[in-house]
Amino acid sequence: MPRFSSNLAQTSVQGVSTEAEDLILVDGQDAEVGFLDKAACHDGKGVLHRAFSVFLFNGRGEVLIQKRAAGKRLWPSYWSNSCCSHPRRGEALEQAVGRRLGEELGLAARQVQGLAFLYKFKYHAAFGAAGSEHELCSVFRAQLEGEPSVNTTEIDDWAWVAPSVLTHRLRAQAGDFTPWLHLEWPHLLVDMG
Repeated sequence: MPRFSSNLAQTSVQGVSTEAEDLILVDGQDAEVGFLDKAACHDGKGVLHRAFSVFLFNGRGEVLIQKRAAGKRLWPSYWSNSCCSHPRRGEALEQAVGRRLGEELGLAARQVQGLAFLYKFKYHAAFGAAGSEHELCSVFRAQLEGEPSVNTTEIDDWAWVAPSVLTHRLRAQAGDFTPWLHLEWPHLLVDMG
C-alpha cells in the first residue's frame, strides 16, 4: 500500500448514504431513464447510473486523494480521487457535489473555489463477487482553501500529493488505486497543461 504523509484532521460522523437510497439511472447520453436503489445499481454487472468525481487542488498545486474506508462494499481501502459519489433522486449534479464535499470532507461551500465541470465519461469495473461500478461519471476540479475534516465512516486516510508523485504511484502500485482514478487522472493531467 502506498504511504503518503497526511495530516489526519478527522471527524466521526454517522454514515452519509445507504444502500437503499435511490440513484438516477441514465442512458449512454445521460438522459434520465428511472431510479433504482444503490445496492441494486451495484449488484452483479451493475446498472448504468449517474455519478461524479471531484479533484481538489491546493495553492501548492497538490491534489487531495483519499483512502476509501475499509467498510466500503466496492474498493475498500483503495486510494482514490478527492471525492466521488452519486446524485440522489431529484437532486441536481452541482447540489450533489456540494452535499458530498460537506459529508465526506467536512467542507463548506466557501472553501471550494472555482468548481468547474471538465468532462463526462462512461465506465464499467467489476470488484469480484462484491459487485460493479457502471457509471456515467461527470468529472470536476476545484481549488480548496484550508484542510478537510474527513468523515471517518467514509475515509480511512487522506493526503496532499504532487501530480508527478500520483502519476508515478499509479504506474508503480496500480493495484492500490480505484479503477476510476486510473481512467480520470490522465485527463486531469491534460487539463493542467
